[in-house]
Amino acid sequence: MTPRERVLAALSHRRPDRTPFELSFTPPMLETFQKETGALDPVEYFDLDIRSVGVKPTERQGDFSRYLPEDLPKGTTIDEWGVAHRPGSMYHFTKMIHPLANVNTVRMLEEYPFPDITAEYRVSHLPDAVARLHDAGYFVDGFAGHIFEQAWYMRGMEAFLTDLVLNPSLAEALLDTIVDMNCHVARRLASAGVDMLRTGDDVGTQKALMMSPDMWREWFKPRLGKVIAAARAVNPEIHVWYHSDGFILPIIPDLIEIGVDVLNPIQPECLDPEMIKERFGDVISLWGTIGTQSIMPFGTPKEVAEYTKDHIRRLGYNGGLVLAPTHVLEPDVPWENVLAYVETVREFTDF
Repeated sequence: MTPRERVLAALSHRRPDRTPFELSFTPPMLETFQKETGALDPVEYFDLDIRSVGVKPTERQGDFSRYLPEDLPKGTTIDEWGVAHRPGSMYHFTKMIHPLANVNTVRMLEEYPFPDITAEYRVSHLPDAVARLHDAGYFVDGFAGHIFEQAWYMRGMEAFLTDLVLNPSLAEALLDTIVDMNCHVARRLASAGVDMLRTGDDVGTQKALMMSPDMWREWFKPRLGKVIAAARAVNPEIHVWYHSDGFILPIIPDLIEIGVDVLNPIQPECLDPEMIKERFGDVISLWGTIGTQSIMPFGTPKEVAEYTKDHIRRLGYNGGLVLAPTHVLEPDVPWENVLAYVETVREFTDF
């Protein structure tokens, strides 16, 4: 099978020749990869089954000076949404400065310099990019954007959650602005021919949702559904992937209802992948399941290999599985464990 055929078989709940997989690294772990292999790009080096396309970077950064402090620390970066990222305590971690922290009315929000994501120059390359990857035999996906996360990055977590209760008109205006952009990107990705649309928001903690299921259903389910519908209006067959770390069991039926058919990452420290497979495996595929809080940093290479085989046997016997660590790999993961995971997935077909 080609990589694309392999992933499409798995997502169609047919058994592929081997289980498709992916992985990604934090910046410090990327340095380890480059030192160990002499290569620059893990996707090319490991010849991963999945390739991604997306909008081009902006050429017209907004003026956020009135929304951010003047004395930003050295090393601070500002993204196209105006969120400032100060250097954190270690590695790649940052601390955010939220540009909408003092924006409290819809009128003030309307004056904000949102990014030019819908500009044609940012998406016109997509059809050619997808075609090249398809011609090379790869499965292609693209990310439509966050909704909840983008809103609280800009407003601040506490302020935004408070808005949902005490300032709903502001929360609604901010979310709808974000969703309109995501719908545009989703349509263009679908038009370009991607095999799968990536979506997602971290709405789970280790033990529960960050908000009540009813609040999620009121505020985020219809908006996510709108983004999915925008893509499916162009290509009804497109797969839709949803990411949330943590425990999100109460809303999995809702995600299925609005069109999600691939769930990531099924964090095994929070959700039992076998239970998810048993309850929902006829309508969704599992993408992830390899614990980055447990087996990857703390197992031996032999244990990682056996854990990987076990997941393939229990979760991928009839397709419906793409293996991946449940998050980007941190520098506490031994390099030998990375190799054990990759080599096992590539070679193990007894399932």
